[in-house]
Amino acid sequence: MNKSYGRETKKKVGEILMETDKDTAFEKLAQIPDEQLVGHLFSYFYNKNELTKFRSVSAMGLLGARTAKRNMEKARIILRRIMWNLNDESGGIGWGSPEAMGEILSQSPELALEFKSILFSYLDPDGNHIEHEMLQRGVLWGIGTYLETSPHDLSEKTKAMLYCYLHSEDSVKRAYSVRALSNAKSFQYGLVPEHIRTDDRQVDLFDGWNFTAIRVSDLVRDRENKKKMHDGTCGMDIEHIYRKHA
Repeated sequence: MNKSYGRETKKKVGEILMETDKDTAFEKLAQIPDEQLVGHLFSYFYNKNELTKFRSVSAMGLLGARTAKRNMEKARIILRRIMWNLNDESGGIGWGSPEAMGEILSQSPELALEFKSILFSYLDPDGNHIEHEMLQRGVLWGIGTYLETSPHDLSEKTKAMLYCYLHSEDSVKRAYSVRALSNAKSFQYGLVPEHIRTDDRQVDLFDGWNFTAIRVSDLVRDRENKKKMHDGTCGMDIEHIYRKHA
């Protein structure tokens, strides 16, 4: 593929990512050879437009899962590239990479068996902890996305770490932590700090193709209402672990 054609394809991908309808966009992206599409989607992880970045992440999740069904080794290469982007030695920041890992693993149980421990390790101070403050948002989002399809994979330690992030000064991290805990069916209103229950600051939550603005306090109440639809479990155990790691 020559450079001119590559630029044209990248531009086309960018235009598709601006489509208003998700299904239409994914149909158009599927017409681009996967070998070309993967590189262009990675490039849009670094787009200054946050919506474009998240849409490229969403598209990468579908592409990664589709690739796994056809060729597991090629799918592993995509995950390894994501891991490299999050490695200090790469020289980059890794924008969008933890979110994309969460998307891919949430749609491919086979890949999740191999890579889910790595995704969780990015939150773990004893693992491959991501120290970059802004990139931590992506880690929380990626884990929350994965837990939506595999809530049983939330360990006690990761659960405690998520509760610790409820004390973050960053309202986005707090909101992403609430989302992750709720997706894992492990959200407990009693462990939410009072200042978060009354936090009127708005955050944007991605729904798979668009952003929805919601106040942090409203998000907490919404997730608590959803949690009441399920049986509560291991309250005291979670509180003990939370205090231990706080």
